[in-house]
Amino acid sequence: ESDNTTNNIPGQRSSSYLDYFRRKILSVSSRSVASLVHAPALWRRGYRGSGVRVAVLDTGLNKVHPHFSNIGDTIDFTDENEPNDKVIGHGTFVAGVIASSRDCLGIAPDTEIYSLKVFNSQQISHTSWFLDAFNYAINSKIDIINLSIGGPDFQDSIFINKVMELTSKGIIFVSAMGNDGPLYGTLNNPADQLDVIGVGGLNYDDEIAEFSSRGMTLWELPEGNGRVKPDIVTYGTAIRGSNIKGSCRYLTGTSVSSPVVTGAVSLLTEIMKKNERLSRLLSPASIKQVLMASADRLPGISMYEQGSGKMNLPRAYELLQGYVPQITLSPGKIDWTDCPYMWPICSQPLYHSSMPVTVNMTIINGMGVSGTIISPPTWHPNTLTSGHILQLSFTYSAILWPWTGYLAITVSVDKAGAGFAGTVEGYVLLTVQSPATSEDISDQTSTLHIPVKVNIIPTPPRNKRILWDHFHSIGYPRGPFPRDNLKLNTSPLDWNGDHIHTNYNGVYKHLRSKGYFVEILSTHFECFDANNYGYLFLVDPEDAFFESEIKKLSEDVTEKGLNLVVFADWYNGPLIKHIKFYDENTKQWVVLQGGGANVPALNKLLASWGVVLSDKVWYGKFSIGSHAMEYASGTSLLSFPTEGKVFTATLSDEATEMIHNKEVSVTDVPIFGLHHAGKSSIAVYGDSSCIDNAGHVTNCYWFVEEILQMIERRSYSFSDLVDESLKTWFQGTFRNPKLASTPLFHQYSRVMTSVDGSLTFRDKKLCPVHPPVESRDFNDTYPIGQLNSKLLSINLDNQPLDFVLMEETEDEHSIKLFYILGFITFLMVLVVCAFLYFMFSFFHKKRIILYRYVLAGACDLKRCF
Repeated sequence: ESDNTTNNIPGQRSSSYLDYFRRKILSVSSRSVASLVHAPALWRRGYRGSGVRVAVLDTGLNKVHPHFSNIGDTIDFTDENEPNDKVIGHGTFVAGVIASSRDCLGIAPDTEIYSLKVFNSQQISHTSWFLDAFNYAINSKIDIINLSIGGPDFQDSIFINKVMELTSKGIIFVSAMGNDGPLYGTLNNPADQLDVIGVGGLNYDDEIAEFSSRGMTLWELPEGNGRVKPDIVTYGTAIRGSNIKGSCRYLTGTSVSSPVVTGAVSLLTEIMKKNERLSRLLSPASIKQVLMASADRLPGISMYEQGSGKMNLPRAYELLQGYVPQITLSPGKIDWTDCPYMWPICSQPLYHSSMPVTVNMTIINGMGVSGTIISPPTWHPNTLTSGHILQLSFTYSAILWPWTGYLAITVSVDKAGAGFAGTVEGYVLLTVQSPATSEDISDQTSTLHIPVKVNIIPTPPRNKRILWDHFHSIGYPRGPFPRDNLKLNTSPLDWNGDHIHTNYNGVYKHLRSKGYFVEILSTHFECFDANNYGYLFLVDPEDAFFESEIKKLSEDVTEKGLNLVVFADWYNGPLIKHIKFYDENTKQWVVLQGGGANVPALNKLLASWGVVLSDKVWYGKFSIGSHAMEYASGTSLLSFPTEGKVFTATLSDEATEMIHNKEVSVTDVPIFGLHHAGKSSIAVYGDSSCIDNAGHVTNCYWFVEEILQMIERRSYSFSDLVDESLKTWFQGTFRNPKLASTPLFHQYSRVMTSVDGSLTFRDKKLCPVHPPVESRDFNDTYPIGQLNSKLLSINLDNQPLDFVLMEETEDEHSIKLFYILGFITFLMVLVVCAFLYFMFSFFHKKRIILYRYVLAGACDLKRCF
């Protein structure tokens, strides 16, 4: 790594290759991976990747490397004019996993490899180098591109649009999801794009590797949950592959998992190319659909960790034989009862008056590069399970391109379900049409039934309902906002989503385990009814607040009994200016546009209660009773109501240490305040790191629970389990925060804008309305039995019998067997009845009548007639 740091002060880092901010190579550093995924089974059928061109965009490859028998070209797109992989070895290893033909065998050894070098020997890369390599791939008629690289910037529009252009031309993209696990919300781009096959990593126990990045995607925030990624997972731990010098080595990471899938895709591509029917259906969508439909779902693991599951190459080969162009979805259903796979959707039941839950689904269109949803989706509730109390609304892609689109289903409970307890069902009907792709292929239409199953409970009591504000969070890549824990050197920016289903999922799970219901506020304060909630949580807000929000919150707290819980973070103008870094890609210094939290905005929000936070930045360890606590770049209280009480600790001044390289320790720093006033309470803690999985400090979930209990008891003392009490407030000596110079803040804010160089408020958006669609009849068009659909729905109506049977689950097979045996039994009883009837007809008339009644009675009991 090239480091142009001007000094050794932590935080002021100028690096030509910035972890997390830039795209990076994704291997962390023993056995034949080809045998692990059963590639030899396809080799024996004559498929070894012949006739398939794969481009590896990486650190290069020696054109005369002894492990490769079919190298098409090696080109350097960097500034070194050296296509060989002389230093790093990453590109050599990745290419070897795909196509090594000796020693450490690759998965598709006859594949024609094109090594396109986009990282130089210092691991520096530029978007322009990628763009040049992408254009070369188009001109060279590359079939597949492997990208064992990634970064969090899903708003690099030039790069992203180029990837979409390439997939629109039929090039299949396979990319590594990233090595930032086990944290959620750590997906890398371009693997998080709809049209790319994103690959996560497994260990040899078929467990998600700890390093493998987890979902959800962050593109959609704050409007609903993100999409499911990765798409698929496979082995990526201690995999054996090619070394620079011709020997073999072992590497670990999703860099390794990605070429494992690429090798498999090369074999499947060869199969399709050599089949007259399938060759016309080869596309990024058809390959992705087959891989996902054939994957083995791993038990006990959520969809945001495994996607469709573990790659199953032999089964993908079998499914490919009967493939029919169609639309599929990821996930293929909405099912509150399928836990933990459907986490976080399944983690909390729905109820009347809760915030609507939006599920974002990926539409994959195997019929063509473009398509349209020809009529709005329709909702068909099962009235037998009270499905009518479920309200659904839809938003979706106007055009599905390239090969993909989205369907967002927003779910809520009608007032009629306020006291309902149970599971309701139904399905959504979705129809997509794609235009003709050639003279012999006309317009195609595909219809999909999407099962919906939701757990509903009676509306919980107010004191168990928490509203978590996400609207005022701003993170990277939306804007250059710094990490919350300044001691961490792994990432300069705050990029995990700040969401209860990403980096705050630990405290979310804890609150759920204690009987609380946590809902997400994805819009401004004027869009919720405070009478429904016991608590509003403001955690690490980077944005400002509308004046009308400040007024409404004051009324909600003082008049409606809403309790306010704040977890703030650091803010210091000189430190914000001090922490900057050089972006080698743009050749510019990146200036941060805020602190860990927007303390000046919080002070305006809290001013009516006399709460003021300082611009001091503190760190250190302390204890509350027997609980170890850690403060990681937090603020402190400058002012607090005299009726309230506070907790203090001895901490170190981090801003002074970072700017002046001078250690300062201070006693009795007020970091937590609690004030019971009237009907409600206000609790303020100066640091969010201990409830942030990305903070890498000892968690304080117990402390969150204690705060809620003290509010419930209207007490200033911790529970009997914690031998600690709060202190009477005393005025501190810390200065009032000064605004930092953040001239671009308005570009990233949902609240502020700039007019003639002056900051002013934006026009508030209207509160979102999700008008429910009119429900349709359930039973006339869709048999109830079909609701047990697989993860990724496949239309089997026109496919061979062996393909259909491979799609059956064990339960479905048992049900079919039951009906077959029942029908045979029916025929046997009918024949016996007829035989006895005619035989006994020769006897005495009375006996005939007697036996008729007896047999008829028996058959009636058996439902024969």
